[in-house]
Amino acid sequence: MNIEKINWHGIDAVLLETNVYEAIIVPSVGANLVKLYNKDKKVDILRTPEDDEMETFLSRPQIFGVPLLFPPNRIEDGKYTYHGKSYKYPITIPDQNNYHHGIIKSQPFTITGTRFSNDAVEIEASFYSNRINNAIYSNFPHEFVCKIRFILTDNELTHIVTFNNLGTEIMPLGVGFHTPIRLPFSENTKKSDYKLRLSAGKRWELSDRSLPTGNLLDLSDEESLLRTEGMTVNGKPIEIALTDEAIVENGKPYHGAILTNNKDNISVYYEVDNQFKHWTLWNNGGEVNWVCPEPQTWAINAPNLNLPKEITGIQSVGAGKSWSGTTRLYVK
Repeated sequence: MNIEKINWHGIDAVLLETNVYEAIIVPSVGANLVKLYNKDKKVDILRTPEDDEMETFLSRPQIFGVPLLFPPNRIEDGKYTYHGKSYKYPITIPDQNNYHHGIIKSQPFTITGTRFSNDAVEIEASFYSNRINNAIYSNFPHEFVCKIRFILTDNELTHIVTFNNLGTEIMPLGVGFHTPIRLPFSENTKKSDYKLRLSAGKRWELSDRSLPTGNLLDLSDEESLLRTEGMTVNGKPIEIALTDEAIVENGKPYHGAILTNNKDNISVYYEVDNQFKHWTLWNNGGEVNWVCPEPQTWAINAPNLNLPKEITGIQSVGAGKSWSGTTRLYVK
């Protein structure tokens, strides 16, 4: 068991290590979990920036590691109203006139806690948003603290995100992760050896601006493979928005993604708790060496959808209250 501060491609990072797993977190870039490696099975789970990709990582951290999105995905025209309060963000996708992904993924977090035991190592990283630390406050005027805990054992990496509302007004909340899992992730395998299972329920119909129309559709025959034997996720573009509905894994309900190397029968599990009601599945055109199953607590553009919150997934955090969501990554 080990926790130590390291120099990683010229910037400060934290190394967590057990007998089975090695993890690297970069506090200064959204407390991004940029590496998770299973030493027993020689599986590098995540897309990790190489030395010549550091400039890209610093400008687009959402395509590496496990970046925190707040809010996740797109907001139509960069604005919405919630509980009588208006929110306005800069347009980041000009051809769609949308805002996307938020900027907490790029903000510096501070390590506010460490824990070391016989069976686990843990760190806590925190970001405070307020009138002075106003990178996020300027567009989302709520005082809050976001805390991320990384707990590493020989079995898994547990990732717990908590938002504490430090203000006096109700705070809307949408959280997601834009997680690129390596494809292939095992040595001596090729992309065609892999299939993805995902707890997909319905598919959102999307407009030409990649925004939900409000209609939920049945999965196509090919998309239905996500729920059964698995779907091939390379060689063609995939960008679909889905609701979450449990699949069966080992005889039990399972919420999450399972990417399997069928040649060696090794799987990466990306499990989520019941806070995550939606997914985006994206593969950046289908020719890259990764695929992104992206868990989201709310649907794309949820605050602007004229649908019940039970469908959109929009949540709120009252004054002085907190919200937490948990995901787990492991190899079997």
